[in-house]
Amino acid sequence: VQLVESGGGLVQAGGSLRLSCVASGLVFSNYAMGWFRQAPGKEREFVAAISWRSGLTTYADSVTVTGRFTISRDNAKNTMYLQMNSVKPEDTAVYYCAADRAGWGTSTITDYDYWGQGTQVTVSS
Repeated sequence: VQLVESGGGLVQAGGSLRLSCVASGLVFSNYAMGWFRQAPGKEREFVAAISWRSGLTTYADSVTVTGRFTISRDNAKNTMYLQMNSVKPEDTAVYYCAADRAGWGTSTITDYDYWGQGTQVTVSS
């Protein structure tokens, strides 16, 4: 199983980025997918998740994420996305995608079976 993130980079505050995660080696449509992030010196935290079939989405409780980020998936392309709008310097982190065999898409790190290597997002003020 391989998960490969892309789309990270340097962006100014208020700008937008779209992250992608391409999955291989698994039946993508059978997995819930999630985005997590880890800032320097901090623990990895949940950002958003999308379930395997209905596409039910959940977002971090933090109001700083909800409403600015949108998670989506294209099962035909084995790809998940994270649209990030109105980014802030505090969004700076390495963003990881993860796959959850159970299919529900939770916010719990240990529920996920596979992880990508991450893509760096840096937001300048």
